[in-house]
Amino acid sequence: MARVRVLILGGSWFLGRTIAEQAVSRGDDVTTFRRGRSGSDVDGVTTVRGDRTNSDDLARLAEAGDWDLVIDTSSFVPRETLQLARVLEPVAARYLLISTVSVYEGWPVEPLTEASPVLECPSDAGPDYGYDGDPGPSTYGFGKAGCERAVLEVFGDDRATILRPGVILGPMEYVGRLEWWLRRMQRGGRVLAPGRPERSIQPVDVRDVAKFALGPELTGTFNVTAPGRETMGDLLNVCRSVTGSTAALEWVTDEEWLAAQGIRQWTELPLWRTYKGAWKVDSQHARDAGFSARPVRETAADTWAWLTGGGAAIDHERASELGISPEREQSILGLWDAAQLDHCGAE
Repeated sequence: MARVRVLILGGSWFLGRTIAEQAVSRGDDVTTFRRGRSGSDVDGVTTVRGDRTNSDDLARLAEAGDWDLVIDTSSFVPRETLQLARVLEPVAARYLLISTVSVYEGWPVEPLTEASPVLECPSDAGPDYGYDGDPGPSTYGFGKAGCERAVLEVFGDDRATILRPGVILGPMEYVGRLEWWLRRMQRGGRVLAPGRPERSIQPVDVRDVAKFALGPELTGTFNVTAPGRETMGDLLNVCRSVTGSTAALEWVTDEEWLAAQGIRQWTELPLWRTYKGAWKVDSQHARDAGFSARPVRETAADTWAWLTGGGAAIDHERASELGISPEREQSILGLWDAAQLDHCGAE
C-alpha cells in the first residue's frame, strides 16, 4: 500500500500536533508548514518553515509537493486562506479545512445541522470582517465562514472537506477548559456546579477529531460533535473521580439567577452556557461516515494523566479568560444558600 503524503498547515500544538502524530504512527509521509515560534516539531515529520502570509514562503512550500491530502488547522483570515489554497491547488489532491460550529448564523441559540444557514463572508475578507454579538455571531465565526468559502472556491466540492467541530478537549488543550475543572476538583471543597446536571453536552476528544480527519477520503461538510449521550453531571463527576477528589458539587440549577450574578458564560465557569443550541449540534452525518466519540471519562483521565505527568500546554492568551476565583465562587455559593433559605421560608 502506497504511503499517503500529508501536508499539515500547523502541526505543533493540540489538534495539529495530534494529527501529525497519528499520521506518522500509521506510516504516512508527513510534512508540516509552520513558523516555528511556538510548540515543537513532531518526530518523523518533514518541516517547512514559513509564514502563510508570505508569498515567497508559500511558493517554497509548493515546491515541496505533491500531496495527497492537505489538512489546514490554522486558517482564520479568508484572504490568507484563499491565497494559500490557490498556491497549493496544483500540488494537492484534497484540502481538508478545520472549521467550527461558530460559522452558523444560529450558533449557539438554535439546534443546528449541516443544512443550517452559515454566516455570509467573502473569500477575500480581512481579519476584521463581521461583528461580535452576544450571544450571536462573532468575527471568529465570520472569518472561518470566509475560509470555508475560499477553500471551496479553489478546490471545489469534489476535492474539499470541511470539518466543523464544537468544543475539542483532551491532552495538550491550550485553552484549558477541561484542565480548569480537573484542577478545581483537585482543590476540593464546595464546587459551584452550573445549571442542571442532566443537561447533555457534546465535547469531542482531540484524538477522535484527528482520526476522522485522517480517515476515509471523504468530501463535503461534517459537524464533528459527540452525540449528546453524556451530561454536565457526567463531566464534573468524572473530573472529581479521576483526580481522587472529595469535592462536593453544589448544583446551582436556577440558571437565570446564576446569570444575574454576572457569571461570564463559557469562560468563568468553563463549558457552561444557557443557550439551548449550545449543545444541540447534529453530527449524524459524521457518524455515518465513520466518526466515533470516546467517553468523556477517557478524555478526562488521559488529560489528567498528561497534566500530572509533566504535560503543559503552550501559553495562549485565551487561557487567561478561564475560571472563577475561589473568593468569588464561595461568595456566590453563599448568596445561593441564602436564596434557598428565603425560598424555603416563603413556603
